[in-house]
Amino acid sequence: MAGLYTTLGSSVSAMAAQSIAIDTAGNNLANVNNENYSEETVDLGSLGEVQTASGPESMGLSALSVTQLRDSVLDAQVRSADSQASYYTTQQTAYQQGQAALGQTVGTSSTSTSSATDDSGVGAALDDMFNAFQSYAAAPTDTGQQQAVLAAASVLTDRLQSTDANLASVQAGITTTVQNGVTTANTLLTQIAGLNTQIGQIEANAPGSAVTLRDQREADLEQLAGLMPITATEGTHGEDTVTTTGAGGTPVTLVSSGTVSGPLAYNATTNAFTVGAGAAALTFTTGSLQGGVDASNQGIQTLRDNLNALSSELVTSVNSVYNPTGTGNNFFSASGTTAATISIDPSITASTLTAGAAGAAAGDNTVALGIASLANQNFSTAGGDAIDGTFDSYYAGAVSGFGQTLSTVNSQVTDQTSIQTIVTNQRDAVSGVNLDEEMANLLKYQRAYQASAQVFQTVDSLLDTVVNSLGTITT
Repeated sequence: MAGLYTTLGSSVSAMAAQSIAIDTAGNNLANVNNENYSEETVDLGSLGEVQTASGPESMGLSALSVTQLRDSVLDAQVRSADSQASYYTTQQTAYQQGQAALGQTVGTSSTSTSSATDDSGVGAALDDMFNAFQSYAAAPTDTGQQQAVLAAASVLTDRLQSTDANLASVQAGITTTVQNGVTTANTLLTQIAGLNTQIGQIEANAPGSAVTLRDQREADLEQLAGLMPITATEGTHGEDTVTTTGAGGTPVTLVSSGTVSGPLAYNATTNAFTVGAGAAALTFTTGSLQGGVDASNQGIQTLRDNLNALSSELVTSVNSVYNPTGTGNNFFSASGTTAATISIDPSITASTLTAGAAGAAAGDNTVALGIASLANQNFSTAGGDAIDGTFDSYYAGAVSGFGQTLSTVNSQVTDQTSIQTIVTNQRDAVSGVNLDEEMANLLKYQRAYQASAQVFQTVDSLLDTVVNSLGTITT
């Protein structure tokens, strides 16, 4: 009797254990396409044994725990790869927007203007203006040529202004994106702290058991890593301490257990990231937040600076030829020496435009020729000029330099995406759900459950015979 009851109990516990294993396999299969899910396994083990009059008897099988197949080292590598990839992809997007703001396709060669300009760009407008002055010099009294000069100059100033405005708009958009990213980061930090608290409470007496919460936290950590570089260190009860880099590379704590150190903040004027009430300075080298800041302050701002230098030299050199004494009317407004402000002087109209020097005889074309010749003049910053080379070569070099920057970032995105894919695949080989493996497990657990159920039915039938038929046996 005691043996049958013991076997009956063992069958019950075995069915319960196999049922949990079946549920776990089913849960794995349900999440086979969930990239934030880590495969779960059931640790099956004995409940132990007890001493009986007949000797030691097993207490049966039990599902001791459900654990994740997660590797903290691979998780950290994935977060690092995500942070690097986000840095470059953010720059790529910003530079592509900068290219669109130029209104033309950018090349990478500085030896030919055709590789860096087209008919819709500033370079073409520069050529058109100097060509218009050349034609004006050939017919200095022709009203049509005067109007053509003004039209070409107006197109050039409009393109410089619109290009600078477009680039400024790209920078403003980047600033907004960074600020939104900071808001997202603060939300994620709060969520991570909350998950830390829940995990700590659940795992105080059952380490590693809060598997769903751990998946949620890892997803938040990876999203946060896409914004900024972070390091996560697990504590005694499963709570993560999240840090980032401060001044001089010193770690700065963002989350400790269930507490957020303070809100992350971004100063758009100084381009500085800080955290907490004490405004601890942060130094980022990866992540989309820093990627946006670097793209705005480096590639796009350099292009705007080059356009400003071009505009300044254009205003200075043309005015020096058109108004050499400084006492007459300027061709370009002297107060507008940047790409955003360059404009034709209000005093210049078709009737006041002149091709010759003041006081010269009608038909004099020295001024128009002088301005036309500026197209081929080599300027030098060493000599006090705002640019080096000719107007065309300087602009072509500026645009091709921006094109080279975009090309370099494109290559970095390709390389880092490959690294990200490799690391993710390595992590998936450990933590990802294998469809074939889970189907095999499901079948194995199902057969084991059926076998235990069969044993239960057999023992139950034996007990029924022994108990219910005992009084009907005749001698």
